[in-house]
Amino acid sequence: MKLEREHWCPLIGEECMQLKCEWFTEVRGKSPQTGEDINEWGCAVTWLPMLLIENSQQQRQTAAAVESARNETVRDNEENRNLIKQITTTILQNPIAPIRVESVDEPINKLEGDVE
Repeated sequence: MKLEREHWCPLIGEECMQLKCEWFTEVRGKSPQTGEDINEWGCAVTWLPMLLIENSQQQRQTAAAVESARNETVRDNEENRNLIKQITTTILQNPIAPIRVESVDEPINKLEGDVE
């Protein structure tokens, strides 16, 4: 059973003025609940529940896409860390040139081109 609603406007307390009212708008697209095509005129206030449902669905899809991108980034970072560890281990075990590591006790306060 489809319910028919009256076209009573709570804003003006009278029958809906339809095209004379700025809030009377056309909505085209697909129903977020049924997937059916929509091409109807109606009061913007009456469209709010459907538009809120559609907005919620879009937010869920966006969140899923962001989570997927995050998971790919985490996986790629882990692969890069493992690759860097392998390269570092290989270089330290088989250096191309002798490596000498010294600690620096004095801070370096020289700018490039500074002559003493």
